[in-house]
Amino acid sequence: MLTCEDNYRGLLDTSGCHDNPSVTHDHVTGLPMGGISSALPDQYSLVLKVQDQYSLVLKAHDQYSPVLKADFRIAATGVVLDLDKSITVVKKLKLIGYPCKIYKNTAFIKGMFSSVLEVAKFEGASVRTVSGIRGQIKKALRTPEGGFRATFEDKLLMSDIVFLRSWYPVTVPIFYNPVTSLLKPVGQKESWTGMKTVGQLRHELGIKPVQRKDSLYKPISRIERHFNPLHIPKALQKALPFKSKPKMMEKKSKVTRDKVRPAVIREPHERKIMALLTALGTVNNYKKQKAKTKQKQQRKEFLHHKAKEEDEKLKRQKEIRKKLFRAIGQKEKKKLKSSLKGAAPN
Repeated sequence: MLTCEDNYRGLLDTSGCHDNPSVTHDHVTGLPMGGISSALPDQYSLVLKVQDQYSLVLKAHDQYSPVLKADFRIAATGVVLDLDKSITVVKKLKLIGYPCKIYKNTAFIKGMFSSVLEVAKFEGASVRTVSGIRGQIKKALRTPEGGFRATFEDKLLMSDIVFLRSWYPVTVPIFYNPVTSLLKPVGQKESWTGMKTVGQLRHELGIKPVQRKDSLYKPISRIERHFNPLHIPKALQKALPFKSKPKMMEKKSKVTRDKVRPAVIREPHERKIMALLTALGTVNNYKKQKAKTKQKQQRKEFLHHKAKEEDEKLKRQKEIRKKLFRAIGQKEKKKLKSSLKGAAPN
């Protein structure tokens, strides 16, 4: 009897790799892997996985503690398929990038790698968009860091998402522990207990499992895309059958509110009252329009008269300034002449 660690399960992929899934679905056969001795039975030997049953027993001070009982549970049965040290277990790794520039069937992708060295390692790898367009990585770019040039079967859109399916190797820890309980004396054979599971240890120590932020489910927010209307050339429309031709239907205009409301049928005297009110309203509107036109005309005449008065006022002020400066100049001239006459005899 032996114990080995088989926490690393694999599913054989179409490419020959042993994929290590995070969740194993119901009714799906897995391939457990672990370290065992080379001196074990040959290939196709039967394997039995037994799980010990623990139960909580009340002890002193109202404390529960797990105690091993004599019962057990068969967790899994299987067959040894292969004894090989070179089997590799891998996990799927999906790298995502976004186009930054598009030239016909060539596009520059960013956000998938972080350095030129990583791009050089994946040169020639096949990539694909979410819409199903296949492509290939060609060469790294100088800017942005980690960007590369790729060619595709068809022209991409800026809203496309490019992803690369790759594999990440997982190292399987080797644990081999032969059980020597049958070599013990007669009274001590049943005292052997196996290794406790992580769940049992957490329950005994009161430790909760660590929640990783990357493993939590987050709400997915996607931008709603608006596609351009389909345009079919006229030459192609002629060649299409009648059922496939676009039907040029005029858009229905919105129904006005007066058509939505129920029709009101008035009595003869109500019609006369409505006609009189309509006539009075027309006369009132005509009077208002006439008064408004008259007010505009008066305003225009007032502004014209005011501008004329301003011009006359400026002319008068100009004449007054001329007379004033002329008088001042004549006075200064007389002073100068008198001062010259007084200084001549000397």
